[in-house]
Amino acid sequence: MGTEGRTVGTEGRTPVEQLLAEVRAGRAHKVPALLEPLDAAARKTALGQLKSLRSEVRAWDWKRWNEATAVRRALYVAGAGCQTGAAATATWLGGRDLLSWRSEDGTLVLSVLADRDPVWTADVAQRLAARPAVAESSYGLIRGLVERSGCAVPATDGYVLAWTREITDSRLLERLREDSHTRVLVPHALAMAETPDRLTWSVGPEAPTHWPTALEALVTEGVLDRAEVVDLCVSRLLRGGRARDLRFPLDVLRLVEPSADERRERIPDWIGMTADAPSPVAGYAQEVLAGLAADGALSAGALAEMTGGVLFRTEKKLVRAQLTLVGKVLAREPGAVAELLPAVAEAFGHEDTTIQERALKLVGRHAAAVDASVRRELAEQAGLLSPVHRPAAVALFGNDLEVESGVPYEEILPPVPERERVAPPATTVEELVEELLTRGLQQDPAAFERMLDGLVRLARRDRAGLEAAVREAFATGPWAHSHFFTHYNQGAEVVLAGLLGLLQKGRITAGRAKGNNRKVCHHDALSGILDARLWEAADLIGTDALPFLLAVPTWHTGEIDPVVLVERLRGYREAGVEPAPADFAQALLRVGRRDPSAGWAAEEAEALGTRAGRRLAAWLRAWEPLGMRVRFLDGGEDRASLWWLSDRIVVEIADRPAVRKEFPAAFRWLGGEPRVTPRQCYHWLDTRAHWAAALPVDREFVAACVLSPLASAADADQRGVTEPLTMIAEAGGPVGRAVHLAVAFGLGCQDADDRLRAVDALLVLAARGDLDARLLGTELAWLVVEGSVKPNRLADALRTTAATGAYGTVWAVLEPLLPELLGTEKPVRGLGEVLAVAADCVERCGARGEVAGLDAMASARSASQFVVQAKRLSGALRRGADQPLTETV
Repeated sequence: MGTEGRTVGTEGRTPVEQLLAEVRAGRAHKVPALLEPLDAAARKTALGQLKSLRSEVRAWDWKRWNEATAVRRALYVAGAGCQTGAAATATWLGGRDLLSWRSEDGTLVLSVLADRDPVWTADVAQRLAARPAVAESSYGLIRGLVERSGCAVPATDGYVLAWTREITDSRLLERLREDSHTRVLVPHALAMAETPDRLTWSVGPEAPTHWPTALEALVTEGVLDRAEVVDLCVSRLLRGGRARDLRFPLDVLRLVEPSADERRERIPDWIGMTADAPSPVAGYAQEVLAGLAADGALSAGALAEMTGGVLFRTEKKLVRAQLTLVGKVLAREPGAVAELLPAVAEAFGHEDTTIQERALKLVGRHAAAVDASVRRELAEQAGLLSPVHRPAAVALFGNDLEVESGVPYEEILPPVPERERVAPPATTVEELVEELLTRGLQQDPAAFERMLDGLVRLARRDRAGLEAAVREAFATGPWAHSHFFTHYNQGAEVVLAGLLGLLQKGRITAGRAKGNNRKVCHHDALSGILDARLWEAADLIGTDALPFLLAVPTWHTGEIDPVVLVERLRGYREAGVEPAPADFAQALLRVGRRDPSAGWAAEEAEALGTRAGRRLAAWLRAWEPLGMRVRFLDGGEDRASLWWLSDRIVVEIADRPAVRKEFPAAFRWLGGEPRVTPRQCYHWLDTRAHWAAALPVDREFVAACVLSPLASAADADQRGVTEPLTMIAEAGGPVGRAVHLAVAFGLGCQDADDRLRAVDALLVLAARGDLDARLLGTELAWLVVEGSVKPNRLADALRTTAATGAYGTVWAVLEPLLPELLGTEKPVRGLGEVLAVAADCVERCGARGEVAGLDAMASARSASQFVVQAKRLSGALRRGADQPLTETV
């Protein structure tokens, strides 16, 4: 009799029933023995029941997590044994809910697949290896399938990553030497866009886990082909990428070392690296090309091409080395002067005036050997030189140098950003769902508000149709399981869950009622405003109590036109609906209280005769910004030890009884309810894009709230922290110390993109007439002296700002800053870079005056960078004092 499930076991159950019982009990280790006697029909029967159990487990409450984990392990093994097709088996083993990280589970699967055909086994192995996450988690299983089937080693990123983790230990070289996979997987590892972590570990070459040293040994022994390794390393470096991912192939290439012929064959590759690659790679390529030049194997044309690329780089070490290399070649080969000097002249436009000086001197030594056409070309390039080098350029080129036009300096600032109207919400279910599918739930604040308003409007008009469309479009979303929202709020997803009726009433009530206690940080409090609105919308969506949102912005900054808000309240009155508390509170915080139409809107709001209309009228008439004061703790105040500046920021919120009395719980802190204590927090990444939009007419208040994470970005390696600065700069309301401190911290961020956003904010404030350059310079001065803002980062940010044409603005910031930096007992490290930016600004805009402490610095007998730049700045200010200032802003 067959074993398709009819035979009764010793416990009164069929073999299939026994298998299901052990799987349901989570006993994965018993599955192989129970599968062995089952024939194809019985396994087919069991598979259907295993699939049903899998669906059941997916819906289990989170409280059954441990039980569900054990059952999934057993399902992982049993399902693999019951599947017949290779594709179906790979799909089962790669299921996200079943995927196991336990090596013993892979061993169990291998045992239940022991009788399968080698071709079938190879197919499963290759399918699993092709999926990165599966290959990483199932390395042991895949390797077992590969060895059992004898198929080709699967050289995929996921499998290689798992292999490197498995094989890296104190016996690395020995294991690589013995492993049959090494010859296949090492070449793939060298070519990967993202180098596996184990290959980039920061260990010295003497460490047994140092991969480059191990590979060098394998090349020496002939286990790996040297030419192939060199070719792979060069190709990977040429493709570029993050410095972290290029470190491994670069280290290998340095150890394996290309031969003389290989270096000559790849001259175009080395030249490409010197121009575009990260600094370590460019430096190596420069060394290779310098060696070729010394051997006479690099043509003048190739050297000129290389020089043009290197001199555009910002790394001064590489630029200086290139000028030295060209100088040596010209001393040895004077006939190359016509090709090389125009390339050297590219450095006339370098941001560092010392580089300009070196290039000018190099050109000056050899300019007599060029013909008239080349000389005119060099003289034309000399127009890029800083004014400080103008006399030397005139002495060198004479009449060939173009005469300055004498056009007055004109400050260039960006146009004042225009407010953009927020588009109306989607009017059909199809349009809204398409927007959700294409743009997602995480959008910029204006688009997010538009989408949320569309959800509310369409849910009231056609709830059934919208529900059906959402269920179909987002069948696998987290809101598909009601228990997910018992403890978590996933942004706009909670509104969709409310639409679908998946939320427990108690959780909604708690979400709507949540306030902010004294221990919460500002960032959590700001995010709490949006959270309260979302829980409110989740509760009311699809009902007559929420026909549309009052708080949806009129402008992209988040601001609402007062007249528009009055009309929305009129619509609520006509519908006989009272505004939802959180929605109305947010609308009040967004309404343009300084708008020219605010007075008229107040009269119209009063005339509505509703409580909401009277509140709006009073709010508009009693306009004043949300008050606060920023102060900094010192080491002996309030806290025993203050290591980070971000820990020392205290924002004291002014007392606003009306806000505490009339606004919902999540908003009351804006009226001075909590005293937010300085501390490290972890809410920076939650909803930061929405913070400025929550208070679009009180940017000073928002800036004060984001000072702590901005200060952290100056202290530590964080990214993306300046994202709110653009909206703060474009928002409304007064500008004071908080906004200027926020910009100051942004200019000192470690991340270059963060600094660039701070530069944009500075320029927008300047264009709008809101920048107090003296205040910004004063704040920057103490931050630099205190050590929170590094001078080199500040110099980089201000140099970028000035390069847009805002030389006068940058000098206005630097003028009050420099006396503080020059007056310190110990010279500020990196001051030379700041002085260089200041000198460039003064030379460009023709500013005049004196800077306390500058002349003393300039009179010092030293060749250091800060003394050289002090002399330059002092001279520029004196030249400016002798001529009228022609600046036009």
